Amino acid sequence: MLLSHDHKFSSMRYVFMEKKCVFSLVITSLVCVVLIATSFNIGLISSLRPPINGTLSRFAKNDSDVVAQQPLEVDKLPRFAYLVSGSKGDLESLWRTLRALYHPRNQYIVHLDLESPVDERSELASRIKNDPMYSKIGNVYMIAKANLVTYTGPTMVANTLHACAILLKRTPDWDWFINLSASDYPLVTQDDLIHTFSTLDRNLNFIEHTSRLAWKNKKRAMPLIIDPGLYMANKSNVLWVRPNRSLPAAFKLFTGSAWMALSHSFVEYIIWGWDNLPRTLLMYYTNFVSSPEGYFHTVICNVPEFSKTAVNHDLHYIAWDKPPRQHPRMLSLRDMGNMIASGSAFGRKFRRNDTVLDKIDKELLLRMNEDGFTPGGWCSGKPECSVVEDVARIRPSSGAVRLKGLVDMIVTEAKSGKNQCV
Repeated sequence: MLLSHDHKFSSMRYVFMEKKCVFSLVITSLVCVVLIATSFNIGLISSLRPPINGTLSRFAKNDSDVVAQQPLEVDKLPRFAYLVSGSKGDLESLWRTLRALYHPRNQYIVHLDLESPVDERSELASRIKNDPMYSKIGNVYMIAKANLVTYTGPTMVANTLHACAILLKRTPDWDWFINLSASDYPLVTQDDLIHTFSTLDRNLNFIEHTSRLAWKNKKRAMPLIIDPGLYMANKSNVLWVRPNRSLPAAFKLFTGSAWMALSHSFVEYIIWGWDNLPRTLLMYYTNFVSSPEGYFHTVICNVPEFSKTAVNHDLHYIAWDKPPRQHPRMLSLRDMGNMIASGSAFGRKFRRNDTVLDKIDKELLLRMNEDGFTPGGWCSGKPECSVVEDVARIRPSSGAVRLKGLVDMIVTEAKSGKNQCV
């Protein structure tokens, strides 16, 4: 039986709307599943309220102390919100990275996962609590109820969403969210970063991405996955379950770097944007879409209002292993020239206290010792940077020139549509 022209048009429109609806439901349900399921294990939901049972440690004296440190005149320079996370044995590396990244105008959340010993987590909490600067300014938070995180599973995404939700709840006064690990390290000062981003559209999202999944179609997207981190007390690898299923037709899968700089507006969308949509749907592609190399990328490139804001770069210098380029090799002094030439804001990965970090401190960050802060326009007092003079005063270095060169190039490519969500 032949369909009429109007009937055909109506059917095509229905299919289009159905696909659009299915993608919204899939993304919505993923967030719901991750947030709700992990709340039983990592205290996600309870941490959205003021801390009662030690889920979050703020370590500030009181709100009046924080307000007193802010400039009277509101400045227009950007602010950043960081998540710096680590695992067993990462205490010293995380602490050093935090010190190098610190600026009193930013917000910081630190997290040592459940695999790290209790004494390491207690030591980190003690250092933050007893640090005069952190205590006075009140912008460094620690997730005291440690989460179990599996790098290739949805628990890593859940941990990132957890930090994003805390930041949105605690303070709205930031422009970009940046996630780093304890083995990352800055290659420019925060003043360099602030200066470079001060002229950018604050809706831009720096997220390396591609839809060319190649072998990941068969190895990542089609198999089912079980993340033991959702229900076990000890870390173990994810479990791959067969048989495989077909690839989705209602939306397009994307993959990319797990490290990114996300706009405040996009972070609000992935945390709160699903609130009025249905919250129950059996997830079929949870394993791929909820991996750290797929979730944010798939969401941003399938939502029209955000797809044009994606800048295809993660702001990192990474030296990969030989194909299939799945593991970054450890950076050393021999990589110093390439790191500088890249113009990147961050490098990954570094061994704890490697001599290359000392060289970065001395030549790029101008830090006098590994426990001190990276100096900037805000610094005053003796010893250096013991007093906050003006958080709106910045002193860009040569690193700002390098970073601006990279950012200008990749933002121009994004505006032209080159390598953007394809």
